Amino acid sequence: MVAEALKAKAEVYHGDKTCRDKFRSLLSQIGLPNRLLSNQEIEECGYVKDTGFVWLKHKKKDEKRRYQDLFRFDNVVVCFEDEVTAYFEPNKIKKLTGVKAKEFMVWISLGEILVNRSSGLITFKTHVGLLSKSLPLSVFEDVQADHDVKEKPKKVQQKLNNTKIYLY
Repeated sequence: MVAEALKAKAEVYHGDKTCRDKFRSLLSQIGLPNRLLSNQEIEECGYVKDTGFVWLKHKKKDEKRRYQDLFRFDNVVVCFEDEVTAYFEPNKIKKLTGVKAKEFMVWISLGEILVNRSSGLITFKTHVGLLSKSLPLSVFEDVQADHDVKEKPKKVQQKLNNTKIYLY
């Protein structure tokens, strides 16, 4: 939960559309693709400009719907918790909480996201840094106007199937 002291220093926004617009703008400003945003309805988001601290507070889900909010990037399933926090820097998200990825039937908490424009890759790392995975930026750069993730056209899907994955 975000402390009241942090909220007092932050720009705070409410409502799904307003929060999505603001968060997409922040992602764009730091050089990250705006498709990193979750599908879930956002109640509140905030940004502390001095430190780069951001948060998203999602509308609470009931247990029956919990797993309907999962979505897939390439062969990785991603889940966002009710609250996501992070620190934004140019081309990087650090100290990320509230985001998990599932691969090989194991859920792993993500801790950092890095963009390397020269290689065209976005890298996701765990908190301890032992595991990471890189994907092409193109996987994250086409965004629908609404927040429903739509199925990609076959041409794009074929491109994704030929993607090189780097595990460290």
